[in-house]
Amino acid sequence: MERLKEKWGITSNFQLVIIFIVFSVTGSLSLLVSGPLLDFLCIKQDLFSPYIFWPLRILIVFPIYQLLILIVGTLFGQFNFFWSFEKKMLSRIGLKKFIEK
Repeated sequence: MERLKEKWGITSNFQLVIIFIVFSVTGSLSLLVSGPLLDFLCIKQDLFSPYIFWPLRILIVFPIYQLLILIVGTLFGQFNFFWSFEKKMLSRIGLKKFIEK
């Protein structure tokens, strides 16, 4: 845990627990939100091949997750951590132009 705290620049175990809670809540919430969105867009598993359905679902869940992690992180008082986390992740996948340094 100490190595993770050092890597993320976290000073307390309490902050680390809050960050883990935010990650878990956001993951579950993004799947809950994406289900109705997929239904609204008429993207159902029985209508599409698994080779089409799952990539579509991942492409829809990814931006929902990115938005929700900032919202949930803010509600838990960790906006600065998750904003810097988002900037690092988006720059690593080649979306530097969508974030400001």
